[in-house]
Amino acid sequence: MKADPMKGHLLDTGEIQRVLTRIGHEILERHRSAQRLALVGIRSRGEVVAQRLARILEEISGSTVPVGALDITLYRDDLSLISASPILRATEIPFDVNGQRIVVVDDVLFTGRTVRAALDALADLGRPESVELAVLIDRGHRELPIKADYVGKNVPTSKKELIQVRLTETDGTDEVVIE
Repeated sequence: MKADPMKGHLLDTGEIQRVLTRIGHEILERHRSAQRLALVGIRSRGEVVAQRLARILEEISGSTVPVGALDITLYRDDLSLISASPILRATEIPFDVNGQRIVVVDDVLFTGRTVRAALDALADLGRPESVELAVLIDRGHRELPIKADYVGKNVPTSKKELIQVRLTETDGTDEVVIE
């Protein structure tokens, strides 16, 4: 019997666009405007998702929402397990985070450790008015008490399964699959 090639399929290009549009509407519904709202994407795919979300927010609200990128490498609690020579990428936040309503954006929420590292990195940059979390996929298995405010899709997984988010800007195609 031939394996079903769609068995691991979670989202395609159109579905990714739809869930990001829904998240954009949810953010604006909660905040009522884009004023003092800023997005900070966790490098690398969270940054791409944040840029897409910013374009959607601008289309909906008519206001430009600033976007930054956060490198959390040095804030990870498992840094020594990853590599003796981790690759550092620049944090690029082209706005003052103080007093802003920040939405941290990532592609997949799993244990919560990446988000904890992002919160630590963000705290070193200033004191936002508030911080929320938006993720494309929430796969469960939290090790820390972290919950996303905006979720594109909840995907119950086993710890052995892997969620792959591929985006045109980084991978040449848009898809989310489970392996």
